[in-house]
Parts: sequence; C-alpha cells; structure tokens
Amino acid sequence: MKSIIRYTIVLAVLGALLFFGGQRAQRWFAERNKPRYRLSRLETGDLRISVNATGELNPVLKVKVGSFVSGPIEKLHVDFNTEVKVGQLLAEIDPRIYNAAVSRDEAALKTRLAEVDRVKAELQRAINDEKRSLALKEENADFISQAELDQYRFARSALEAQLQVAEAGVSQARANLENSMANVAYTRITSPVDGVVIDRKIDPGQTLAAQFQTPELFVIAPQMREKMHILAAVDEADIGLIRAAQDAKQPIFFSVDAYPDEVFRDATIEQIRISPTVSQNVVTYPVIVATPNAELKLLPGMTASLTFQVSELKGILKIPNEALRFNPEKSQVREADQKYLELFTTQEARENSASSALTPPVDENVAAAKAATKRIVWVRETVQEAAEAAGTAGTAGTVGTVAVGDSSAEALYSGRLKAAEIQIGDSDYRFTQVLSGSLRDGDEVVTGIKPPEAP
Repeated sequence: MKSIIRYTIVLAVLGALLFFGGQRAQRWFAERNKPRYRLSRLETGDLRISVNATGELNPVLKVKVGSFVSGPIEKLHVDFNTEVKVGQLLAEIDPRIYNAAVSRDEAALKTRLAEVDRVKAELQRAINDEKRSLALKEENADFISQAELDQYRFARSALEAQLQVAEAGVSQARANLENSMANVAYTRITSPVDGVVIDRKIDPGQTLAAQFQTPELFVIAPQMREKMHILAAVDEADIGLIRAAQDAKQPIFFSVDAYPDEVFRDATIEQIRISPTVSQNVVTYPVIVATPNAELKLLPGMTASLTFQVSELKGILKIPNEALRFNPEKSQVREADQKYLELFTTQEARENSASSALTPPVDENVAAAKAATKRIVWVRETVQEAAEAAGTAGTAGTVGTVAVGDSSAEALYSGRLKAAEIQIGDSDYRFTQVLSGSLRDGDEVVTGIKPPEAP
C-alpha cells in the first residue's frame, strides 16, 4: 500500500514537472522563433528634393585656329596649356616663297607704273601735235589736209585708251602685291581670342597643305577661368522638375572624380535645350550648367556628377523609404489588418503593369497615381491592443506567445503587426514626407525582418 502511494506521488511530481516545464519550453521556443523586426523611428526634419544626373565638362567656346597658306612649320611659340592673348604669335610658316612672290609683284607694279608714265608722255606728244595741226588749219586751210587732222585726232584718242589700260594694269599689279603681302602675313599664325591652348595638332617641321581644306593647328578655349559648361543629360521624366528648379533659382551641386572630397556649389542652369537624344528608347534632354573655374581645376572632358535641388521642405514629418517597401507575410499580421495585404498586392501589380504592353487608360493611370499617395506601413501590435482585440483587456495571462505581466521591453508587444495608413508626399533617396495619418514623430515603423540569431 505504501509503495502504491509512493509511486503515485512520484508520478504526480513528474507529471507536474513535465506540464509546467513543457509550457515554459513551449513559450521559450515560441519566443525564440518569433520574428525580430528591423525598426526605424519617424522624425521631424528637413527634406531636400533633387534630381541626379551626369554630364561632361567643356569650355564655353572652342576656337579652332587654322592656316590659310601652305608650307612647312618653321617655329612654334606656344604649347599645350599656354594662356594666350589676342594677336599673340602662335606659330610661323616658312615665308620664303611668299616673300619671293611679294618681290615679284613689287617689280610688276613698278613696270606698270613706268608703262603709265610712257603712255602719258606719248599722249602729251599726240595732244601737242593735234593742237599744232589745228593752228595751221586756222592760219591757212591749204597748209594741212583734213585727213592729216583726223590722223592726229585718232592718234590722241588711241593713246588715251592706252593710258586707261596702263592704269588698269597698275591697279591689277597693286592688287597682286597686296595678295602676296597678305599671304606673307598669313605665315604668322596669331591668336584670335584670349584663352588657353587646349590642343596643339602640329609639330615643328610639319608641312601644311591648305589647297583643299584648311588644316587645324590649335584649339583655344577662351574664358576658361571665367566659366565652364557642363553638358548634362536629364531624363524626360525629370525635365519638368529641372525647369521648376531653374525658375526658382535652386542651387546645383556637383563633383568630379579628380577631387572626390570637394563639392562645387556655384553652378547655375544656363539653358535647357529642346533637342532630345534617344538611346535604346530612353529620351534625354541636354541641360547646360555654367560654373566658374577661377583655379582651372575643372578641365575639358571631365565627368561631373550633378544634383539639381528642386525644393527643400523644412520641419516636416518624414518616414524611411524602407518602411514603404516592406510587405509582411500574412502570418505576421493580425487578423483584423490582413485585408491590407491584398491592397498592397493590388498596388504592386498596378505599378508592375505600368511598364507592360497592357497599360490602363491615361486618365485611370493618373487617378491611380494620386491614389497611390495613400500607403500602408506596419507597426508592432502591443499586448494590450491584442488583448483588447481578443476581448480580454485587463486580464492576466498570455496573449499569443508573450505573457502580459512580463516587464521586458519586448514583452510589451504581441509579436504581430498592425497596419497604419498614411498619405505621403515628396521623397528623396532615404525619406518620404508624411502628409497625414495616425503616426507621429518618434513612432517606430517596421522596415524589415532581422535574420534569426544563432543558437
């Protein structure tokens, strides 16, 4: 009898241990396997709306200096990166054949001038002969015949015509001389502008042939210290924002790989060109950005990474973008809010269909875009809220897997998520503006799920 009682007591103790130990083990495993959420707080601050683009630096103007005459390069007076002034000598072409042409044309001009003098003398003699014949005719009509008078008159007229020809020859010879002197001047290549030589395409001794095409000798960039241009390619979807930024005179920031730790801030939008470029069905528009370059840090051909500030919102409530993209599983959401998962799926499908061939009508698309500003984000449900939803508010015990009476921080939450509806506004690469909703500054929203901890 005593053995039966002893066995009964032992079995009862073992059963109690198994019962209470099993409950604790069950709670421990449930707590261990409960999702651990990544959280982020809503905060009040500033939000900068911007558009990013890349562009290439170029001088405002490139002046190509060529040669009008042919010949070997005799001297070079400038090199790459030389700063030049208007009229400064850049190079010299061997002028010997052009100097010889000048000497030839000077001699031709002297010959023509001497011919004019000779014809003038002959003309004066013819005029004198005609006057004497007329005087004899007046003195006695029988002294000279009419035929002889005509001979003197036509001789004088012929010499007058010869004088005109000789004078025209002088003009022609003088023009030839001026042409040859101009060719000599063209053998001295001078700068037409103030600027910097950014390219030199000739070497000493190189022979130029300018008969068919003007050879390009130098490329000079004027005003490189005053201003440089950035030719940025902006997507068609952002060109409206760029126009708004230009009208509002918003700042522009850019950097170049040569100075990765420096941000250039004095740039302005100078022009938005309406000449689109299409590449692989992507339409971009060139936007010309002007920037000073007093230290000549910015060189032609550099790639610039630009940020066009469109607007800046001050003192607004903002939410991390990860919270808007988080989509929990059905088992992680309390039953009352599982209907919002279907809404999220519908919105996601609509966004995906926008890039497909079967797109909705334009007016419906616009309406859907406006409706998309109403979003669902997820916050942790507290044990008290879970108890109220279950109709057991204020009772001790457990809700889900966590005891209500537990004082730890995680014990305040049931392990499930509840939906919070908000309306969003502008966004940048990290945060989005919260226009309205039940969330306030400091509230925590779920942005993801942490990986399980190692045992």
